[in-house]
Amino acid sequence: MTAEPYKPSPKRDVVRRHILGLIENTRPGTGLASERELAQQLGVSRPTVRAALDDLTRDGFLVRQRGRGTFTSPNKVTQELAGNGMAVPPAEGEWTSRVVSFAVSPALPPVAARLELSPGDPALRVTRVRLVDDEPIAIEHLELPADLVPGLQAADMETGNFYHLLRDRFGIRVAEAVQSIEPSFTNPEQAELLDVPVYSPLLQIERTTRDTTGRVVEVTHSVYRGDRYRITSTLRLDESSG
Repeated sequence: MTAEPYKPSPKRDVVRRHILGLIENTRPGTGLASERELAQQLGVSRPTVRAALDDLTRDGFLVRQRGRGTFTSPNKVTQELAGNGMAVPPAEGEWTSRVVSFAVSPALPPVAARLELSPGDPALRVTRVRLVDDEPIAIEHLELPADLVPGLQAADMETGNFYHLLRDRFGIRVAEAVQSIEPSFTNPEQAELLDVPVYSPLLQIERTTRDTTGRVVEVTHSVYRGDRYRITSTLRLDESSG
């Protein structure tokens, strides 16, 4: 399924241009007038205003919060992509997590293959929503060999740095990770957890992490809001660089 293409509408374009002008002249995170007020100001219908707001939200210019209203997008959380980037992405504000599911079950063949276990070995599967200052930013699906983390509880996954927890409580030191990054967009379930419209832009990140012995300690599939998260990298070039 693909997102509906943007269909030009003169009245909707009037609303878009008006709001884009507001965005250029206001600080990130500024609240907008209500749909009713915007409709009255611009002489258009509320459905036209709502459609324009949905377009701009999908494009990352606006953030809509249930029960609070519509805001210009705040500054993005930025992660520097580096060789030692094993920690929580740096950001202003407090990172916390809300655990959605937490269960140990026998590893089916696909899970066992990812974790380099035998089928039927116990595997811990966790889904959690990552938040910055109580705003949902990402959804993480984690898979771990259950025997690595005996006694781990869901509450342990709600605060702090998970890699620090592995080191300090279980003596596991992460050494390397291979990850891939690609664009995506929200399905209905993801949109509900992240409190954004369906088909909002995402960054999809898959990572396999190993400890100092080479054992797989974690496989994660994460999606980060494209309107609130970005990844940067520093490149060192020489004469052979193309």
